[in-house]
Amino acid sequence: MTWMIIRLVLSLAFIAAVLWFAARVAKKRGLGQGNGLIEVVARQRMGRASSVNVVRIAGRVLVVGATEEQVTLLAEVDGEAVEEALEERRTAVARPVPAASSTGALAGSVFDRRGWSAIVAQLRERTVRR
Repeated sequence: MTWMIIRLVLSLAFIAAVLWFAARVAKKRGLGQGNGLIEVVARQRMGRASSVNVVRIAGRVLVVGATEEQVTLLAEVDGEAVEEALEERRTAVARPVPAASSTGALAGSVFDRRGWSAIVAQLRERTVRR
């Protein structure tokens, strides 16, 4: 029985080492990162299987709609306007969010809904893809 557990642990360690090595090789060679010509500037999900994407391709900024079946060009926008909007968003995220003040019996406790809402909003701002 103990020999089987030892073999299991050693097998898992070997698989983890192989995956770690493969990830390092892929990162060194730049696999999966593209060639830098196409950059997804922003993405917004519109439904379960559809989204609107802002894509920069060789200096042009395109707004495309994507579903499981197709990708449709919606508009071409000015690159400077996109940069201004991104910079405005970066400064808004960099500003500290004031703590939500609430009154009542649960104010300041772990059961305070406004406190948790403020924390979730901060986490959303920090984890949004750019």
